[in-house]
Amino acid sequence: MSDGTRQRQIRVGETARGADLKLPVIEILTGRGFATGKSGSGKSNTASVIAEELLEAGYPLLIVDTDGEYYGLKEEYEMLHAGADEECDIQIGPEHAEQMATIALEENVPVILDVSGYLDEDVADELLREVARNLFVKEKKLKKPFLLVVEEVHEYIPEGGGVGETGNLLIKISKRGRKHGLGILGISQRPADVKKDFITQANWLVWHRLTWDNDTKVVGRIIDTEYSELVSELDDGQAFVQTDWTETDVRKVQFRRKRTFDAGATPGLDDFERPELKSVSDALVGDLQEISERKDRKQDRIQELEAELEKKKTRIETLEDELSSARDVSSAAKQMADALQNTETVQSQLPGGSEDLRRLHEEIADLEAERDDLREQLEARDDRIETLEDELRHLRDGNERLQETVNEREATAETDEESTILQAGGDDLEFGYTPVDWDAATASIADDAEDETATPARDEPTPTSTDERDLETVLEETDIRDRVDRACEGSQCSAETAREVLAALDERGPLAAATLAAEVERSRVAVQGLLSELRTEGVLERTADRRYALSDDVRAELSPPAATE
Repeated sequence: MSDGTRQRQIRVGETARGADLKLPVIEILTGRGFATGKSGSGKSNTASVIAEELLEAGYPLLIVDTDGEYYGLKEEYEMLHAGADEECDIQIGPEHAEQMATIALEENVPVILDVSGYLDEDVADELLREVARNLFVKEKKLKKPFLLVVEEVHEYIPEGGGVGETGNLLIKISKRGRKHGLGILGISQRPADVKKDFITQANWLVWHRLTWDNDTKVVGRIIDTEYSELVSELDDGQAFVQTDWTETDVRKVQFRRKRTFDAGATPGLDDFERPELKSVSDALVGDLQEISERKDRKQDRIQELEAELEKKKTRIETLEDELSSARDVSSAAKQMADALQNTETVQSQLPGGSEDLRRLHEEIADLEAERDDLREQLEARDDRIETLEDELRHLRDGNERLQETVNEREATAETDEESTILQAGGDDLEFGYTPVDWDAATASIADDAEDETATPARDEPTPTSTDERDLETVLEETDIRDRVDRACEGSQCSAETAREVLAALDERGPLAAATLAAEVERSRVAVQGLLSELRTEGVLERTADRRYALSDDVRAELSPPAATE
């Protein structure tokens, strides 16, 4: 099959005729999808099956989880679970949005954005909006096939109510994201509540069981009136599938059950046992925690400045009261001093008598002494008033500067340092993404590695005959090289990585994807994509225990039959 006609597909179930239902990867990653069905009909299982197959093939995605039911995917796949709950790998807010988009697109890390734990719905809405905005902006440059899955999409794009800023952004992605490589899958149990423009623009739709009249009428308008009744008769997991890329308009299919833990299942009487989940690199979580710590430090500083500002305001009020009191005392002292100046008027009004006059002179002398004291106090008070007025002006000037600082801190708290993109560090990986902490990644697969080393992968090697050829010779002299080159092109991994993988399998026999990723020091997601392409090209085969080995025809090239005389 030529490169022009090859199209990677994923198997998600089977048709009513028993044939495999396969969906083209590029159409799923970049298209506009809509999946619906009443509670318990299988729509979330379908989304999980599609996610499993994409992750198995090495393609990351971001799932907006509104009910906290997708973390079960971490039972088998390394994903970053981010949200508000303590069970998440990291607690995040809108300030982490740009870094989340970078991790998903540039570092190739699948993400579960769990918005179910936020008590403030506005915070959850802002987080989704900013993550989606950054995905859209970055995809304009990267143009990498990537899928955004949104549960309960009717909450953001309602049919009856007004569509907010987040909903308008999701509609924009559905209309314009495809040309940048960004696809969207909206999921809802009530199609009648979803804006019809979003549904009619979808190029692939999955209709699980629906029973409400308003919902079945939507099926009749979108597909055909005969399906309005048929959709209510579907069993669990069954669905009508519409796609633009097939000649058949509608197919009745049965989706398979997902392999990973079903966190959305209705609780039963048995004890709940949370499965062992795979973890992402500590370096990724550390980068996100640093953003949170920077925000906390900045918030603490703002609170300190506000407390200092409040103290300054209180001091100003105290000084203003003291200044007002000083002015009242000064006014009273001036009035008394003016009265003491009029002694001749007082003497002329006396009826006469030397004794009274002497006593009056003594009183006047005392009053004049008191007047002089009052004048001194008045001068001191005037000096104090000037000092207080200077201090008050100084405090007001400082208060204005402090208020400007607080305003600047609050204005930049969400945009300044948080806009800096943090990277995990190290050399660039295959697939065009920043590397993660490989020690942590290797530790997370230690159990797999121990199992493989404990069990011999093959029999003891026999002495090499003169007819055997090494792997490099086979790759140079046979058509296997062309198949390997096509696999590299399909997975976007280098030929050097492919040769390292093949050499490891040639030397050590069947190995798991995680072990090979650690062996060649490359991302597990990238290596998984390469392995899938090599398997498609017939270079590798996968054993029953999900390990990979060289195919029979490759081994035949390595050890060709001995020539007869």
